[in-house]
Amino acid sequence: MELSSFEFLKQQDLPAGALYMVATPIGNMGDITLRALHVLNSVDGIACEDTRHSAPLLQHFGIHKKCLALHEHNEIAGAQTVIQHLAQGERWAYISDAGTPGVSDPGARLVNAVQNAGFRIIPIPGASAVSSAISASGSVMLPSEGRFQFLGFWPNKTKDRDLLIQDIRTNSKTSIFFESPHQIKETLTSLNKHLESDRQILVGRELTKKFEQLVSLQASEIPGWLETAESLKGEFVVLVAGRQASADEAPEHASLLLWANALGPYLGSKEIAAVLSQTLGLSKKEAYQVALDAKAQTEKK
Repeated sequence: MELSSFEFLKQQDLPAGALYMVATPIGNMGDITLRALHVLNSVDGIACEDTRHSAPLLQHFGIHKKCLALHEHNEIAGAQTVIQHLAQGERWAYISDAGTPGVSDPGARLVNAVQNAGFRIIPIPGASAVSSAISASGSVMLPSEGRFQFLGFWPNKTKDRDLLIQDIRTNSKTSIFFESPHQIKETLTSLNKHLESDRQILVGRELTKKFEQLVSLQASEIPGWLETAESLKGEFVVLVAGRQASADEAPEHASLLLWANALGPYLGSKEIAAVLSQTLGLSKKEAYQVALDAKAQTEKK
């Protein structure tokens, strides 16, 4: 059945002078939505994170529109060009290289500039590596009861990585991040070193593509899996289950430990206590005890 036969698509208005943030497949062409195709065929122009990358997708579906390259290096200037077109009553779409725009991709500055200029933003939802991995994660999401924090791409700087690991180790929410094939082994090895042995982890590779792989394992099983893994090529998404407080640990104390552990690599116990006392309103005695508990917790690892 041809796209033109889906009359329900025409029932929704496509306001002029609006920017449509259109989600595209993360690997499998079949994941493009009917609404996305309808919008891309209806707009006056398409801003692309990389026009060379988007060209095969647009050609595959017979979409022929004027395209504008709008990426992290020209996002501000490109946004002004889009705004000029919107001011003329045109409809424009933005697509990233893959998935939902603005999720660890250029797009946020474009949206901000368009909103500040007084024009409407309309999301066209679709494929996302984050939601795809969550839907197949099972036990990794159970401890946090559906709550999670998305951390984007794993940082390159040692200081940033250390802070992130501290956060993941003490946070009660499931942590989700992207990683490249060049760094995945080092990153997973670091998680094995710093997390409790039974912490649940999901490693997703090449989601929706031919060689898709989803592996559930505990932190202690990471070294063995890395030794026997068939391939570490492709793009990775990693989910780490949230920390579960022990039976005798109050949730409030777990939250305070999160702060103290994040500060631990850079401050001594007295300095941490001072920060907690001043920022969170704790007594000096309570704050110092939290700092000592965090230090003891770290030394046990």
